[in-house]
Amino acid sequence: MARNKHPEETVNQILNVAYRLFMEKGYEHTSIQDILNNLGGLSKGAIYHHFKSKEEILETVTNRMTEESNKILAKIRDRKDLTGKEKLKMIFTESLNRPVQEEIFAAAPNISKSPTLLFSMFRDTVDGVSPNYILPIIREGVADGTIRTDCPEELAELIILLANIWMNPMVFDNSPEQIYRKFSVFRQMMQGFGLDILDEEIQDRMKELTAIYQSNR
Repeated sequence: MARNKHPEETVNQILNVAYRLFMEKGYEHTSIQDILNNLGGLSKGAIYHHFKSKEEILETVTNRMTEESNKILAKIRDRKDLTGKEKLKMIFTESLNRPVQEEIFAAAPNISKSPTLLFSMFRDTVDGVSPNYILPIIREGVADGTIRTDCPEELAELIILLANIWMNPMVFDNSPEQIYRKFSVFRQMMQGFGLDILDEEIQDRMKELTAIYQSNR
């Protein structure tokens, strides 16, 4: 077999096709053969040379999407014209209102059925998003007086775990009504820290995205 001189191009081709199919058909309804059929003659062996499974392809696609999300978080974190509290509110608003979110919720798998993907998502939340983006903002909020807590590290983890895991319909397969109630509890908890940053608009948007997810199951 001839050696592939451009493995990075092959990987990108596989990921681009997989992303498009996941968005169009949904993860569960996309097979390796579907991906192969859209790769212009690439062999199944070429796919398995780079990825062990469809789940690994999804993880890699998700990681690329996470990189884009982290760019948004970093931009908000580094702003100099906002308080810590204002930055947290902007993170929720910007994250939920990205146009790509509707495509993501429409195509996303039931993550609870994929332990590997769920654990990867959990570790990325705790080891990546929390310390690198949420914690600096909370510390800034404590310093400027807009956030009240003696435990900034723990609060950062709690906020992002509740937002990314507990309120994620892809993890718990919640209905829009269940998500609405969870959001109400989350909102009350945040207010206890002086963070009245979750309004009805954000709550309605989360319910809307959940409905999109459920309608494509």
